[in-house]
Amino acid sequence: MPQTKRDYYEVLGVDRGATPEELKRAYRKLAMQYHPDRNGGDTEAEQRFKEVGEAYQVLSDPARRQRYDAYGQAGEGMGSGGAFNFQSAFDLFDMFFGGGGAQRQRTGPRRGSDLRLHVTIDFQEAITGVTRTFEVSKPAACEECQGSGAQPGTAAILCQECQGRGQVQRVRQSLLGQMVTVEPCPRCRGEGQVIDSPCSVCHGQGLIDAKKSIEVQIPAGVDNEMQVRVPGEGAAGPRGGPPGDLFLVITVRAHEHLVRRGMTIVYECPITVSQAALGDTIEVPTVDGPATMTVKPGTQYGEQVRLAGKGAPDPRTGRRGDQVVRLRVVIPTKLTDRQRHLLRELAPPDGKPHPVRRGFFEHIKDAIGI
Repeated sequence: MPQTKRDYYEVLGVDRGATPEELKRAYRKLAMQYHPDRNGGDTEAEQRFKEVGEAYQVLSDPARRQRYDAYGQAGEGMGSGGAFNFQSAFDLFDMFFGGGGAQRQRTGPRRGSDLRLHVTIDFQEAITGVTRTFEVSKPAACEECQGSGAQPGTAAILCQECQGRGQVQRVRQSLLGQMVTVEPCPRCRGEGQVIDSPCSVCHGQGLIDAKKSIEVQIPAGVDNEMQVRVPGEGAAGPRGGPPGDLFLVITVRAHEHLVRRGMTIVYECPITVSQAALGDTIEVPTVDGPATMTVKPGTQYGEQVRLAGKGAPDPRTGRRGDQVVRLRVVIPTKLTDRQRHLLRELAPPDGKPHPVRRGFFEHIKDAIGI
């Protein structure tokens, strides 16, 4: 059975309304406390160090924090999050303290950068899903040197300054005692190798600018600012390293009549005074086409009818939300003498209006689920 992760706020020891500065302070304290270099191979401390780094990586990013607050751990699958490893925890520690453990070194070529592409789709496409083809400009492996960066017939050689580790160590004194700082090697720039005979096409970079046509299935239920991850379609890694990922950042065009609120779709439906008073059967727009619904006699302004299963799908599970039809009684502004006479006959004898059963804003809260 997979292990359930602890709540990220609990891991850092802060409340859910913590400011970025409070998150940073909590992370700095715990990262220093559980750093492997200070705990002599303690596996429990090592795990806590990784857990603290993972929690801070998510909560310090406003977009990822918003998804986490809304969806919990499942929200990480919607955006640019991914597997958090021990190296990531060290990288975060380096960002604050200028270096990590003395035992770390680079192994293998670097991964390529992630790319982001902003995509606009129609409201209906966001509900049903759509397949799109994009032409993406991105760094690709040089065909002349096969991504190595070295002139064909030659090869990169071991960097003598770092002995192929890609990193050099610096020892400095701090308030906490002696700290070993690990930095990228200045000669090979962290690659562990140097090229004496660079490729004439890519000038030793191993990469060239290229265009590629990519077909992507955008899942049903995506919404504004959600991201769709396309693995392996980012920039190629230098020196033959693995490629990064491509993320499609979604923008959804507004619908003429419908408004989306999470999985709920809201339609403001105008009806006449006579329809509200006497009731009627009407047709309303939905994402599945026109639907027939009943207006009950005596309907008040702001009352709503819920159409089950006519809302937006959850992009993870496919489960559909509902559509809420909010009824708005339209008061006529131009009346004939006969219409005025009939309305006067409908007026209560004491001249006081009938009480409204529920407030308009209460219906709004119901519609958006708050």
